[in-house]
Amino acid sequence: MTVLRPHAEDQYAEELAFLAKDDDRPRPPGWKLSPWAVTTYVLGDGDRITPKYVGARRIVEVAVATLATDRALLLLGVPGTAKTWLSEHLAAAISGDSTLLVQGTAGTAEEAVRYGWNYARLLAEGPSMEALTPSPVMRAMAEGRVARVEELTRMPSDVQDALITVLSEKTLPIPELNREVQAQRGFNVIATANDRDRGVNELSSALRRRFNTVVLPVPATAEEEVDIVARRVAQLGRSLELPETATGPAEIRRVVTVFRELRTGVTEDGRTKVKSPSGTLSTAEAISVLTSGIALAAHFGDGVLRPADVAAGIVGAVVQEPVSDRVVWREYLETVVRERSDWRDFYRACREVS
Repeated sequence: MTVLRPHAEDQYAEELAFLAKDDDRPRPPGWKLSPWAVTTYVLGDGDRITPKYVGARRIVEVAVATLATDRALLLLGVPGTAKTWLSEHLAAAISGDSTLLVQGTAGTAEEAVRYGWNYARLLAEGPSMEALTPSPVMRAMAEGRVARVEELTRMPSDVQDALITVLSEKTLPIPELNREVQAQRGFNVIATANDRDRGVNELSSALRRRFNTVVLPVPATAEEEVDIVARRVAQLGRSLELPETATGPAEIRRVVTVFRELRTGVTEDGRTKVKSPSGTLSTAEAISVLTSGIALAAHFGDGVLRPADVAAGIVGAVVQEPVSDRVVWREYLETVVRERSDWRDFYRACREVS
């Protein structure tokens, strides 16, 4: 493939076809795979199917079971807990299409959820179905597929509430044409949201009641987070065709340790409390820091990932607020990093870029 980031249904087409071939379990109407096969696709089977999400199996089972009913699914969690990643793979496995996407922002208009108009045709021909521009949600309803709404809480409240009729009545009225679009079997909505980031809008109780909410936690242990980061860094390296780089597990563990300690406000051994910066320091940011470090080591170093390759990325992730976060980072460097004898190279590298 020459595209930078293939859709899940394209990148993992062989795995989806393999599961579909021998999948003889009951399938909900409109589904490409049974709920059991969807869960296997997401979590992997230890053989032919690679894991897409590393976490508790029950979380994925509850999410899949929700989508097999007439309830929409809300994936809730702090940034970096793989909400978007999981929603894409669920849509790919259920509908074979993860592209029916509404990206929530402060500027998202109601047309992105309902429909818009081709104004050239509207002026020339008047209101008609041909002049109407369907939203991803409308297309999903008409085709019996899964629609995805990313960052639901970033959308204005009045735009959020445009989903209420869709979710409760499974109908999208078009009053200009005195018509409506009714959802076909297989239609559902997966929304993602977080309530701890900046610039978010509260969900109304009326809208929240129409979702089953599944909370995606941060990785429970350092070992689990190291495993997630190592897998994703390796996948990104292959997809970006980065030169082979010697990436030791010690360097990955060090980045994860720094992020976890600053995120939780206490060192790994529980002996020292540290201040937390303003950023989230998510698993996704740790992956980004290491991927950038690998690129530095491959193109400007000796092909071995070293502390100097990740130091700048870590400082950039931690110091979001130039004044307060810099104080937090300096204090962490001097009270924690400096005292670890096996982290001296890392301490010097961070001091240089700080």
